[in-house]
Order: sequence, then C-alpha cells, then structure tokens
Amino acid sequence: MPKGHSQREASAESNVSSYNTIKRQPRSTMRYSTRMALSFALTAVMTAVVLSIVLAIVWEGQFQLYTRQNMQRMVQYMADSLGQQYDAEGMWGDGVLKYVEETSQAMPDVGMRLEDIHGFVLYDDIAGGMAPSAAAQRNVTILEMPRGAESVVSAEVVSMREGRVGTITYWAASSDLLLTKADSTFRTNSYAAIVMAASLAVVFACAIGYIVARALTRPIKVITTTAAQIRNGDLTARTGLAGSDEMGRLGETFDDMAASLERDIKMEHRLTSDVAHELRTPLMAMQATVEAMQDGVMPADQDNLATVAVEVRRLSRLVDAMLRLSRMENGKIPIHFEKCDVVALCSDLVTMQVLLFQDNDLELSFVNDTGHAEYTAEVDPDLVREAMVNLLSNALRYTPEGGSVVVRVARDRRNVLLSVSDTGIGIAKEDIPRVFSRFWRSDASREREAGGLGVGLALTKEIVDRHNGTISVDSEEGVGTTFTLHLPIVRRKRS
Repeated sequence: MPKGHSQREASAESNVSSYNTIKRQPRSTMRYSTRMALSFALTAVMTAVVLSIVLAIVWEGQFQLYTRQNMQRMVQYMADSLGQQYDAEGMWGDGVLKYVEETSQAMPDVGMRLEDIHGFVLYDDIAGGMAPSAAAQRNVTILEMPRGAESVVSAEVVSMREGRVGTITYWAASSDLLLTKADSTFRTNSYAAIVMAASLAVVFACAIGYIVARALTRPIKVITTTAAQIRNGDLTARTGLAGSDEMGRLGETFDDMAASLERDIKMEHRLTSDVAHELRTPLMAMQATVEAMQDGVMPADQDNLATVAVEVRRLSRLVDAMLRLSRMENGKIPIHFEKCDVVALCSDLVTMQVLLFQDNDLELSFVNDTGHAEYTAEVDPDLVREAMVNLLSNALRYTPEGGSVVVRVARDRRNVLLSVSDTGIGIAKEDIPRVFSRFWRSDASREREAGGLGVGLALTKEIVDRHNGTISVDSEEGVGTTFTLHLPIVRRKRS
C-alpha cells in the first residue's frame, strides 16, 4: 500500500468523533434505604461485640470477685461456727466432726477440709471425710482439692479460750474459679441472655433502620421524581415538601428554584420573541422604504431617507441598550464610588428635564425629605443619574397630558431613597413582578405610540444591584406608579 495513502487513512481516522444524546444507564448499586438499614444493623452488631468484650473483661472479673467474696463469707461463717462448737466440747470431738460432715453433705458442690493447729487433717472432702475404700462402698463423690491459692479460700478457727485451733478450707467441686454449679449456671444464663439481647437488638436495629431509611428517603425520592419531571419538560412539577427541618427546607428551596427556573425559561422564550419583534419592526420599515424607492414607487428624497434614518437610529439605540445591559450584568462597566450630594444630583436633574416635561404638558417637581439641604451618600453619580433618567423617561412616556411627576429624596437609617412618582396609566398587579425584565411592557403601554425599548427598567435594576441596593415599585392602574431606589448611604460590599 502506498505510504501517502496510509497516512491519509490515519489522518481521517484521527478526525473521527461521535456524539450520542442517549444517557447511559447507571450501574446497579445498593439502594440508599438498604444501605441505611445495613448501617443500623452493623452499628447494633458492633455495639453487641463491644458489649461482649466489655463483659468478658470487666463483668467476668467482677463476677469472679463476687463469687470469691461469697465463698470467703461462707468459709468465715463456718469457721466461726466451728469455733463455737469447739468451745462447747473443749476439743475436736465427734460432735464437731459430725457437724462438719453434715455441713459438707448439705453443700455437695463445695469441697471442704478441716485441719488442726498442727496441720493434721481432721476432715477432708477429697474422700468424703473417710477412707477411699469406704467412700467407694458408700457411693460418696470424691471432691479433689485444686492446687493454687486462687482456687481455694480459708479461714482460721478461733476458740475463745485457746485462740487459733485450726483452719477450714473451701473450694468449688467442679471449677478452679470458686464457682459453684449455681454460679456457673447463672453465668451461662447471663451470657445466653446477652447473646439473645444482642440478637434482638440487631433485629430491631434493622427494622428501625429500614423504617427510618424509608422516612428519610421518601422526600429524596419525591425531589428526584420532580427533578426528572422538570428535566423532561414539565416545568410546573413541584415537590410540595415543607417544614422547618432540613428536608422541609430542601423541598422549599427546590420548589423555589423550580419556580425561578420556570419563570426564567418563560422569560427567555418571551425575550426571544420580544427581541425578534423589536428588531423586526425597524428592519421591516427600512426594508419597505428601501424596496419602494428601488421600485420607483417612492422617490429617494430627503423625507424617505429620513424615515430610514429614524429606524436605523431606533435600531441602533436598541442594540446599544442591550449591549450596555449585557456589559452591566457581566460587570464589564466599572463602578466608581464617591461621596455625592444626592439632593443636588436629583435637583439638577429635575432642572434639566423640566422643559422637556413642560413640552409634553406635564408638571415635574422636586421634593427634599431628608431634612438637610445637602445629603451625602457613597454612590457612583453617573450610574445613579442614568437610573433616574430611565425612571423619568418611563414616567414621561406613560403619563397622560396634564399629569404630574415628582422626584423625591428621602432617607432611612441605612439607605438614601430616590423615588419617581407619576400619575400615569399604572401597572396591573399581576405584571408588577415582571417590570424589570428585558423588553417587558404592559399591554396598555404597547398600545401607545411612544412605547420605549423595554430595557430601561432592567438596566436601572442592574445599576441598583451593583450598588448592593434594592428597587421597589408601587402602582395602581389608572392612578399612577412610584419607583424607589434604596441605595446604601455607606458603601457595602456585595454579598
């Protein structure tokens, strides 16, 4: 194969790419509720294991100490009794030894040895107190004495007259730990109860974990389902979750986000439509005029060219306003804060605009409610002036002849309040939340020939946002509208 052909094939293969809109299915994993239930169970198991270890180390030692102390009390009681028996007989007689034998037979699982002061064994349960042959003939159990001091307890037999006369020793018949059969049974039953309790704890932990997991995952499933519905195009889907806990607040936040998303998408669709409409109007006018002049229907004179120029300027203003709004939103227009006398700023603005309002048969006035001839705030004077001009232009456009417009400066504890009130057509209640959207205009304003570009209020809101302030609107149809800028007196960083 030619080398050049091979290189072209390799080059073609290296440029191959693919794209698939089908979402790959996630790998199968354990459900969250199952993981939580298993976590509860594992916690219960670990608790049982730790408890068992603690019991094996601490409780077992305490239990052995208790049994040793109990055996010590028993042997001490026996030693005291033997001392009294010895004093009664005056010696280690048959009565004393018979008492020892009867006591030993009453405690078959406890071994006993009695020695005198010289170490001579008087009684020994190793052979039931008798010779091994005799013990075998009488079928007496031989209790072997364990070796080691930890496996036996002893007490001295003391006579009131002679003092120490012997030693009595006890041990357990079937254990090196001084555990009688009753003690061993109790210990075994205790451990069995612990194992049963641990098993029940694991079972209950699994049940509680499953119930709690379902309760916790239920709102998560609702949010997941709602998110899937929104992803599939149902923008009206809501979780309906509410409450003061984390899940309730998460549901409320999600619903607010969904409502904001629905509103933004609707506004985006409307924005696309409005931009197309706003651009089409001057373009169609220019196209019609130019085509008429080309066809000879209209002469290419100054009047017709002036019509085209007007539409070009209108289109240019629209593009400039959109570009400025975009640059403002992107932070590309710098803001320069300085101490500015807002009273003088608004007063001068009214002075410059008053003739324009008079030409439209409108009264423009200024009111200073700050209580000071001068009032200083830390703002960007150029941007504030631009925002106030937008509000005045809005009032001029939508206030009928004979009406009035008032510019007012006031203050509260933290903000300076700049407002523009008019006696215009007003805004419907349901339209107020949308007045600061791009290209939005009420139906009434759209019918007026002097309708604006629909960008001024959006730009004004962005200017206020850049000052970390707020803008409010109060309006009543047929009565008038008041826009108020709430600007911080002292510059605050944006949160």
